[in-house]
Amino acid sequence: MFDSVTTNALTSALDGLALRQRTIAQNIANVNTPNYHAKLVSFESALANSVQGGDGTAVATTTTSQAPTQQNGNNVSLDSETLNNIETVLRYQFATRAVNMDFSATQTAMRTS
Repeated sequence: MFDSVTTNALTSALDGLALRQRTIAQNIANVNTPNYHAKLVSFESALANSVQGGDGTAVATTTTSQAPTQQNGNNVSLDSETLNNIETVLRYQFATRAVNMDFSATQTAMRTS
């Protein structure tokens, strides 16, 4: 019942966004750690392909940033991480609302049947 493409895609999106939030927090926590390289989370392309394929399930991947480093070998940009965090929070809120709407529609359909 809850194994639709929409539900799978929203669940995958929330999982990917939650991982991205944790990764951003880890990057910010290590902003002054010598030789630390920022981590990046991606899942959007895999999710789009999965939805097109009729499944909606995708796994987020974490990679190491290849951005230039500072003198201490660290490449975390606090400005970029802050902007990425804001964008991620907004996307998470949007996905959460979509999940709520999907469940509300299912709940309504169950009541009327």
